[in-house]
Amino acid sequence: KNYRILDLLVAYFFLFSTSEIFKSLFPFLKSMIHKIAEDYGDILYVIFRVVIGVLFFMHGWGKIFAAEPAAMFSLFWFAGIIELVVGLTITIGLFTQWTALLGALEMLVAYFYVHMPQGWNPFVNKGELALLFFAAFLVLFGHGGRKFCITKD
Repeated sequence: KNYRILDLLVAYFFLFSTSEIFKSLFPFLKSMIHKIAEDYGDILYVIFRVVIGVLFFMHGWGKIFAAEPAAMFSLFWFAGIIELVVGLTITIGLFTQWTALLGALEMLVAYFYVHMPQGWNPFVNKGELALLFFAAFLVLFGHGGRKFCITKD
């Protein structure tokens, strides 16, 4: 039953993608997307940086100040402290590349130390968030703070 729906979607996409309307609209849509990315790329990157920073800060906040916080000076407590500091500094744009590298390393340790022993699949071992944060920190490490940050990396 699910394959029938997939077949219909593939057929619809094939018909739509080969239609003359799509072929005539594609260059317009492509140029419009490039124009938006060119005009608003910096502000979109700032939004990305701030969202990642706030989410990582909240991730650490939950470890330290939750109803059942991590035991003081335990591995999870130190992870929470790192997440608080990295999240805050990335949000305000303070030493973005260095703190993004620290966050990426922490997420690698979290994935291989906590999640990987439960299996290799991130959706089964609940490690997809660690991998998503890792990828986001690699982008932040590569691009730095850019606009609206305290320090220029």
